[in-house]
Amino acid sequence: MNVIDESGILAISTRLQRLSEQLRKDGFLLYKAHHINFEPKWFPVIYTLHFKPVLSVVELAAEIGYTHPSTISLLKELEREKIIRSRKDKQDERKRLILLTEKGKELLKQMQPVWDIMVLALTELTNTTNNIMKAIGEVEQKLEEQSFLDRAKRISPLGR
Repeated sequence: MNVIDESGILAISTRLQRLSEQLRKDGFLLYKAHHINFEPKWFPVIYTLHFKPVLSVVELAAEIGYTHPSTISLLKELEREKIIRSRKDKQDERKRLILLTEKGKELLKQMQPVWDIMVLALTELTNTTNNIMKAIGEVEQKLEEQSFLDRAKRISPLGR
């Protein structure tokens, strides 16, 4: 056990990041093993556009839960790869609508069988006494009720 593992709850963000990086790395290698050129960080956009084929940048950011600047950065990358394209909204010229290109749709078809494999492997991995998906949902719900910062301010003598 290392210092971070021994620090308990104080290192929750570090440990979640470490877990996330391991899953992303393995996900990347799994895509690569199936001859799919895909970065796991692109997943939320591709997956969302699979179910909602045309979304504005603001709608997409809300769907994936990313900030507007983070979403724009991701979209630029996907546009460079010719996986998505944008067009102006006919009703509102200021609004950009995002959709998959033919290359993006083809990529989606290649990925779906890999997603089935991932679901099985991840289900096996997370099938523990304290199911992490349930715990994440519970924590996300509590964060919606009150942020970590607000909770800390309430506890801190400086926040009163």
